[in-house]
Amino acid sequence: MAKLAELFAPKDMTVGTPWKRIVEFSIPMLIGNIAQQLYNTVDSIVIGRYVGDSALAAVGSAFPVFFFLLVLFVAISTGAGIMVSQYFGAKDREKLSRTIGVCITLTAIASAIIMIISPFVVRPMLVFINTPDSILDWSTNYLLILLVGNWGFSYFNILSGILRGLGDSLSALVFLLISTTLNVVLDIWFVVSFNMGVAGVALATVIAQTISAVLCAIKLKRMDDIFDMNFEMLKPIKDYVMQIIKLGIPSGLTQAIFSLAMVTVQSLTNSFGEMVIAANVIVMRVDGFAMMPNFTFGITMTTYAGQNVGARKMDRVEEGTRQGLAIAVGVSTVITIILLFFGRYLMAIFTSTTELVNLSMRMMRILAVGYIAMAVTQVLSGVMRGAGDTVTPMWISLITTIFFRVPLAYGLAYITRSPAYPNGRPESIFFSLLFAWVFGALITTYFYKRGAWKEKALFRSLGRNQ
Repeated sequence: MAKLAELFAPKDMTVGTPWKRIVEFSIPMLIGNIAQQLYNTVDSIVIGRYVGDSALAAVGSAFPVFFFLLVLFVAISTGAGIMVSQYFGAKDREKLSRTIGVCITLTAIASAIIMIISPFVVRPMLVFINTPDSILDWSTNYLLILLVGNWGFSYFNILSGILRGLGDSLSALVFLLISTTLNVVLDIWFVVSFNMGVAGVALATVIAQTISAVLCAIKLKRMDDIFDMNFEMLKPIKDYVMQIIKLGIPSGLTQAIFSLAMVTVQSLTNSFGEMVIAANVIVMRVDGFAMMPNFTFGITMTTYAGQNVGARKMDRVEEGTRQGLAIAVGVSTVITIILLFFGRYLMAIFTSTTELVNLSMRMMRILAVGYIAMAVTQVLSGVMRGAGDTVTPMWISLITTIFFRVPLAYGLAYITRSPAYPNGRPESIFFSLLFAWVFGALITTYFYKRGAWKEKALFRSLGRNQ
């Protein structure tokens, strides 16, 4: 029992061999991220197999809008994760407790805002990005159910982020596996047995994520040996709110920029017709799994850097960065090889339409090498965020996405127009993404080596005021 309790206990990443701590933390979180991605993937498989390719395209058109409307939670979660990891590393119970409490309160406010505004903005946004009339109603219904029921999604992401900041990536994994299993069962039940279509997979996701959020809350409530959780700690104290906003807003804006680019490029994608929309959905679902290790190592390095910065061990931060980067690049290289040789079998899971499988595989070949570049970007950005520098990654995202990727996508589409492709070749979307990933890796490496991120550490202003 003692061994089992130790597995689920917070992990102190300020001691031990850096690469071992990184791997120990990453493995449960990687499995968890894969399980998280299963939510969307199972939705797509069930819809594609039991409803049809048009319904699959409807789900794909809805997702960029979904992520754009959830940037508030990205901001709160990022600020929370950084503060929690640094205060845990510094062993400051008071600041750790108040940070967690304020995050819970801010999440409630943000969830209410999303729930209220979504019925008024969802359909206009889908019309704005040229969603085909044939799938507009399906896309609208899918989005409305997800956004009106966003409480589970919001709190799971915030609370699991807090658990990771404390070094506990295993508990979030277990809760996520439970809810993912439930999501699969409900997807099949609602769509196959009750013929609920797109609405059924959305409802299944809402129910499953709500359960995972409740499990995270119960786990945190029981960790009273680490921090205090009571109504006093839920008070939105100005200094803590402002610190979370200061740290989180750049990451929230980064997500908003990324989502806005997705919405903008989705408009271009929609102009190519339903077949390309459906192919894009399949590629992005496979991409979600391929990118999971990169995102995982990025979050791991944020926690690792945050705890060690809080403990004032900057040499250990740099040592861990070198080792974490080597691991991430190695994993991404293996994934790239797998996609190039076996990607077609992955595409065939989503549809039995040969033309759609071939189109999807052609697009995936363009992206595959880019995952190695993204490994560099995610690890180095994660370190900078963990140290408290969330602004630099925001600017990098702004430059590579808005000023580079979006114009390049439309430019390539324009110059490749022909009688056969009046709106340009659909490959334009994926070449622009590949070039943006490589460009982003180069810029991120430059700013990391400059070292200005080290000056953002330790929350000096909040430390003086409290």
